[in-house]
Amino acid sequence: MPIKVTPHNCTGCRLCIQVCTIEKFHEVNPKKSRLRIEGKFPEPGTYHPYVCTECGLCAEACPTEAIIKNENGVLQVVDELCTECGACIDACPESVMMRWKGGIPYKCDFCMMCTEVCNTGAIVKV
Repeated sequence: MPIKVTPHNCTGCRLCIQVCTIEKFHEVNPKKSRLRIEGKFPEPGTYHPYVCTECGLCAEACPTEAIIKNENGVLQVVDELCTECGACIDACPESVMMRWKGGIPYKCDFCMMCTEVCNTGAIVKV
C-alpha cells in the first residue's frame, strides 16, 4: 500500500477529502472523495482515515473482471467492462470503493494529493 494511515494522528480536519475532490472532480464535494474519515464517537476528537489498501477483494468480486492493475500496478475500474452491479462496492472492507449517483464505481488511484496536505502525519506517502 503506497499510503500509510496513522489514525491517532488524524484531527478530523478533512482537508484530505477536500483536496481529493478538487484534484479528481474540480470541486469541493466530500461525497465524491476517494477516501473517508470516520469520527469515533462518543470519543471526542478521535477520527480514523480510510484509504484503499489494494487488498484486491473488489477485483475478486467483480463478475466481469473490470477491475485490473494499471501500468503503475494500481487497481482501477475499466469503464467499458463495468456493468455497475456494485459487487466491488459491497466487497470493499474499507468502504472506499465509491460510486457517485449510480455511476461506475471508482477508487483511489494514489495521486498522493491527500498526503501533500495532511500536516499531522495521519496520511503519508510510503
